[in-house]
Amino acid sequence: MFTHRYPCNTMRIISGKYKSRRIQVPANLNARPTTDFAKEGLFNVLNNLLEWEDLTALDLFSGTGSIAFELISRGASYVVGVEINQLHYNFICKTQDQLGAKELFPLKGDAFKYLQHATQQFDLIFADPPYDLRDLEKIPELIISRQLVKEGGIFVMEHSSRYDFSQLPHFNELRRYGNVHFSIFTF
Repeated sequence: MFTHRYPCNTMRIISGKYKSRRIQVPANLNARPTTDFAKEGLFNVLNNLLEWEDLTALDLFSGTGSIAFELISRGASYVVGVEINQLHYNFICKTQDQLGAKELFPLKGDAFKYLQHATQQFDLIFADPPYDLRDLEKIPELIISRQLVKEGGIFVMEHSSRYDFSQLPHFNELRRYGNVHFSIFTF
């Protein structure tokens, strides 16, 4: 039986110019990447709501950068990825270099501070905070109140079943893929 000496996960890009690329994620990254099943389901929904070409996007709590790289692969022209963890940030930068993904602008920093000071609007904002993050429920309120999504844009909040954002303005629908829940807001 073959076993890996250094266990690692694989991050897969589903569609676009980097389709089927598999990127090894080091075991020392303490990330919970969106599962392929959930990511495929989400992007099937987004395909009907967005034009990928020239899309601007914000990937909050970027983790491994899986969503950011998927967006770029599909045609997004400008993606900001905010990640506070140094190891994760370094991995995102290394993967960016490997892919030659010039459309990605990784920022090492706190997503809440970024949201409090951001002035740029995006076509798509995706937030995938740790499910046990303190004040997680404030993220949608910050994005909505700061008007960070362009008219006609989308905000997607990934979360556990503990949260219900359906009473917030712009809430459109909830999608469930196993234990992964996506609250989708349209503007």
